[in-house]
Amino acid sequence: MDHPCHKCGHSIEDGKPFCSQCGAPQIRVAVPETLAGATPLGDGSARAFDREVGPSVSGIPVGSLPVSGAHALQPCALAAAVAIGLTVLGLNPFVAALGTGFLAVAFSRRSSPGTLIPAGAGARLGALGGLLFFATSTVLETLAVAVLHKGAEIRGELLDKVQQAAARYPGPEVQPFLDFVKSPDGFAIMMVASVIFGLVAFVALGSCGGALGAVFLRRHDRP
Repeated sequence: MDHPCHKCGHSIEDGKPFCSQCGAPQIRVAVPETLAGATPLGDGSARAFDREVGPSVSGIPVGSLPVSGAHALQPCALAAAVAIGLTVLGLNPFVAALGTGFLAVAFSRRSSPGTLIPAGAGARLGALGGLLFFATSTVLETLAVAVLHKGAEIRGELLDKVQQAAARYPGPEVQPFLDFVKSPDGFAIMMVASVIFGLVAFVALGSCGGALGAVFLRRHDRP
């Protein structure tokens, strides 16, 4: 049985793969209507569809993505540098540590506009800023002792603070404690204890400042 060619209409015997007149292939595959009506890949609507679907796949708004570690170091270091400068000008170091956390969040938001920093992420940024502030302060004090030979001055200031604190709480055990602190071993223990206390205090205060900064700046953005 013959059938007409779908392209030129020439009569072709059944079973022939090509038309003898125009050479058109005669084997055709039926395509479902759903696939036939699909949008071609090159169509502009497909690209629009990709743009619409892309951000929604993650399920997280772009503005609330947390700041990565690589981007967190620079604003925290800048906040610590500002805090160091303020302490040189006479600001209390513990107040400066609290401000370091706040500034770390502020600088991080400024370097990544539109990024929403929750309180937990702000606390981590502040803790990193407080750690950098403590490390920088410790290095500068060590250099002051080694290069400027201020070890005796720092020792005298520490002993004065201990005596002032002991004067507020007089008792029979105060004098033996003062004698122990004035000894070389006692002074070394006091220095180690003060370093550990400073590390914990600066990190904790920086974390509090970062959390407060995240909450305050987020409320400031609301209309």
